[in-house]
Amino acid sequence: MSPKSAPSAPSTSSVTMDKIVSLCARRGFIFPSGDIYGGINGFWDYGPLGVELKNAVKAFWWQRMVRDRDDVVGIDSAIITHPRTWDASGHTENFSDPMVDCRACKKRFRADQLDDAGRCDARDGSSEHDLTEPRNFNLMLQTHIGASADAASVAHLRPETCQPIFTDFKRVREVARQKVPFGIAQVGKAFRNEITPRNFTFRSREFEQAELEFFIHPSEREKWFAHWLGERNRFHTDLGFAKESLRNRAHAADELAHYANAAEDVEYLFPFGWQEIEGIHDRGDWDLRRHTEYSGKDLSYTDAESKESFMPMCIETSMGVDRTCLALLCNAYEEEEIGEGDVRTVMHFTPEIAPIKAAVLPLSKKLAEPARALERTLRRSWNVAYDESGNIGRRYRRQDEVGTPFCLTFDFESVDDGCVTVRERDSMEQERVAITDLVSVLRERLEPVH
Repeated sequence: MSPKSAPSAPSTSSVTMDKIVSLCARRGFIFPSGDIYGGINGFWDYGPLGVELKNAVKAFWWQRMVRDRDDVVGIDSAIITHPRTWDASGHTENFSDPMVDCRACKKRFRADQLDDAGRCDARDGSSEHDLTEPRNFNLMLQTHIGASADAASVAHLRPETCQPIFTDFKRVREVARQKVPFGIAQVGKAFRNEITPRNFTFRSREFEQAELEFFIHPSEREKWFAHWLGERNRFHTDLGFAKESLRNRAHAADELAHYANAAEDVEYLFPFGWQEIEGIHDRGDWDLRRHTEYSGKDLSYTDAESKESFMPMCIETSMGVDRTCLALLCNAYEEEEIGEGDVRTVMHFTPEIAPIKAAVLPLSKKLAEPARALERTLRRSWNVAYDESGNIGRRYRRQDEVGTPFCLTFDFESVDDGCVTVRERDSMEQERVAITDLVSVLRERLEPVH
């Protein structure tokens, strides 16, 4: 008896963004930052369940990308780095989107996304916007360092997490005693002053990335690109995504960044269409060469055995943590008919990422003391809920709606026979399990080996 990985591919007719947003607010997954003041566009807070989901996704990524491999090490770099970093990377000069304003309604749009602009409500006799000419808008969020707010104090919140990996490349390689090929991984915040944040958390101004930069010999670009594309596809299916809701999309030649030899996106079928949740890129040696040029520090690598000196190429995998969490919420959501006129909302999270792993439900408040003792025991290993409010059916439904894989009912027989009733979320099947065996039974089901 183990939870199924996920339902079949989400039906866009039953899974809507309105339903996901409502569930997230109602059950404490995600809600607007500063909500009591009306929120702030493009910024979101993760509540008690949302932070557990997000942390589980990041932990799963870190285990697979860093701890399971001996050729990848991790870092945690500063959000603000030396301003020359962004000169070398090209962000200072080129990191911009085309922006237009409507002279009538005063709304602002990206010039390449006018299909989403909607009607102009400020023009009599016309629904068309009165748009200005496009102009470039730099997406980096600016701040100041030090006591004086002048040009010399200007810095930027990092718009991506990969550049500090390149600037730290030489030091990390030496202290970690790594040889090429090897990778440096990081999970962290990035900031972009998006013109029009949209689709809930999909496009935000503050977000998290999980990135790997894998440094290789120039002769092995195709080999390692194929390797990491396969690894990342496996990762997403292991997270629980239905295969029908994932696809790979290779970038056409005219889409590639000027430094890229190849790029392929992992896309998920959201209710608002196919969208990228991860990119796999062959960045070549562009970044290391640029930072060598701008810093004056040689970032090339010399092979200790062959004595060959070269500038390593880089294969990048870049996953949007917030986008992946949003995709998982959409993927897990189901309104399931379980009887005539009876529908339950259930979130089919895989055990590894379920925010709550198990819920202890005493059949009566008179059983609170031994039920609480069981909860405390299980909390040593997992995030466990305790609920003694309402009838047992209603409590099951509450746990189904947040994706808890197992409910553990402590009843009056439990005092005598030392067993609890374990109810599995997806099948709703029940079985009696000895309390002494419960930790090992749950561990087997909550921590499967892929």
